[in-house]
Amino acid sequence: MQHDIHYPNQQQGLVLPTPSMQNQIHELAKTLPPPRKQNTACDACRARKVKCNRLPGQDKCQHCLSKNYACTHFVQQATSEKKRSSATSRRPRNLSSAGANSSTHTPPKYASPGPDAPSSPSTMTQQNQPLMVRYGFFPPLTLSTPTHDVLKFVFAPPDQPGSSMSSSPSQGGSKYDIWGDMAFKLEDAKFRSEFALDLVEVFFQIVHTRLPLLNPEQFRTRLQLQGSAVSSNTPPLHPALVATVLAWGTKFSEHPLLVADRRRPGGQSLLAKTLIDRARDLAEALKVHRIPSSDHVVISLLLEPLQNQNPEDPLGFHGFWLTSATRHLLDLGINHKSVMANIQDPESRGTMIFAWWMTCISDAYASAYYRRKPVLDDDDYDIDFYTVDPVNMEVSDGQAPMPSPREQLEFLGYYRAAHSLARTARQMSRQLWRPATDSDGISFENLCTFAKALTEWREEYLNLVGVPSNFEGEWDFVSAVSSCASDATYHVMWIILFNALDDFGIKELNAGGNLPHNHAAIDDVKRKVADEALHGALRIAGLAGVLTSNGYLRLDPAVMHISCILAGTLLARLGRPEVANCIAGLKQYSYAYEEAGDQANEMNRLFNRVRMGEQELHHMASVAPRVGGSPPSSSSPHSHHGHGMMVDDTTHLRTNGSSSHVRK
Repeated sequence: MQHDIHYPNQQQGLVLPTPSMQNQIHELAKTLPPPRKQNTACDACRARKVKCNRLPGQDKCQHCLSKNYACTHFVQQATSEKKRSSATSRRPRNLSSAGANSSTHTPPKYASPGPDAPSSPSTMTQQNQPLMVRYGFFPPLTLSTPTHDVLKFVFAPPDQPGSSMSSSPSQGGSKYDIWGDMAFKLEDAKFRSEFALDLVEVFFQIVHTRLPLLNPEQFRTRLQLQGSAVSSNTPPLHPALVATVLAWGTKFSEHPLLVADRRRPGGQSLLAKTLIDRARDLAEALKVHRIPSSDHVVISLLLEPLQNQNPEDPLGFHGFWLTSATRHLLDLGINHKSVMANIQDPESRGTMIFAWWMTCISDAYASAYYRRKPVLDDDDYDIDFYTVDPVNMEVSDGQAPMPSPREQLEFLGYYRAAHSLARTARQMSRQLWRPATDSDGISFENLCTFAKALTEWREEYLNLVGVPSNFEGEWDFVSAVSSCASDATYHVMWIILFNALDDFGIKELNAGGNLPHNHAAIDDVKRKVADEALHGALRIAGLAGVLTSNGYLRLDPAVMHISCILAGTLLARLGRPEVANCIAGLKQYSYAYEEAGDQANEMNRLFNRVRMGEQELHHMASVAPRVGGSPPSSSSPHSHHGHGMMVDDTTHLRTNGSSSHVRK
């Protein structure tokens, strides 16, 4: 039976679109977003969750071409067949052209093309498929997967499906060769376990001191790699947590395998890069970013500083995991005092309280650093800081456990000071990063409020948590980086305020017309901000120089990273030679964070342009110190507020997992 709708020109009284209307419809369609292409991504792009772009006439998408992958569509074929089969079963029998004699079609299982499937160069065996395609579906990694099996995924050979990159045993090579001449040892299960234990120790020596989110003893017990008897009721560690800890270890370890892997231009480890990607991919596959749980909070907070710290990273993950952790904590109710009081286990309660404050403070600081609104407000929580007894570092009783880094920092007041500064940063972000501020400028009232708040914080907290004055004795890694980070975070707020003023100007001055009656007062505040910003940049450069000379920035999990960037950029814009300290610090950072090397080079280019006469300032040009001018008398990196520092001059730090790597 034919339907008249197929022949609209025969309908009586039907008003059809005129040519003019047809053109309008066409123009409208061009302005609408194109319909989404469903289920067309190749297997590699689907596993890595990247956009699959295939140019007309090419057999492979751009991602597979760049990675030398075989561009397969097994998942698309399987799901398409399933949909067609499902649609056939739902189709009314009287409209089916196949009739009752049509055979039932069973969709093929994923990654298993049938025997009748045409053979082509793009067809891959399961062994040669990209790693996340293989492990994303078979064998599955679940929350109950033993750690030994997780290590098989984490330390699996690099993805090399292309014949030009893969090496076969007959050629005498190893699938691990791209990771250095010692990586072939990862084929051995015993070596994988020993290597994993080494990376775990590096994590707890270096990263845990700055991000104390895990219980080291519990983690080692549940790792189940040393053959010790473990209760059958003890669940294995979350696979994504294991992968994240191991990825952190590869950033800082000097294991011979990693030393060999770094023997390449730039000195970065390809194994470390791969483990970061795999930790992130595994976290996504296990829905760490979607399902609220305490484990997922910890994993998210450890993933955020692990990855690329460039906000313009094309992968687009910057800030993603911090936002996920914030959302999970709110969903779990950790921001409510009543909920926290009901957590019976002291260890779990302490971890969640620390995770909350770490998230709260990081959200506020990141909003100021990267010019975005903070997720949290001051009234989003009512929980208190946990308190600890005074820490007696001279107790020699071997049976008394040493206080954790978390307890030491809390007793010394770091978290309270950081939260106070975070509230100021949050207040600044909500006023500075608004479209109205961008177009009209910063109001003088808000500017005075921010300057007053920063000054009050300095008077109340900086002497307590910053670099101490006339410090007698030596500093270890934890003390040096902790105090320098608190010191630098305060000073960088003045730099952020200076940059905002230079970009947006003062609202009252931007309005035009006659000068406001308080023009002199406005100039005074602008000059104060410029002086404080210059001093802050010099201060941070001085601290970075001391940390760099001791090799500490090579071991820093990105705590001082943004401070070096902002301080160095301001010094470069002012043509100050002290920028050399920040450039050297970023180059040392590039040992673990590859993007820091590019940032150092760009900073050096900016400095050279300014020294050649290029003007880099706008609204603040009239009050900023001239290029080559003398710094204020208080701007010495060791003199402002009477602060000085002496750091343990340990220039050769080893981090291969032994207890003697970092002096405690």
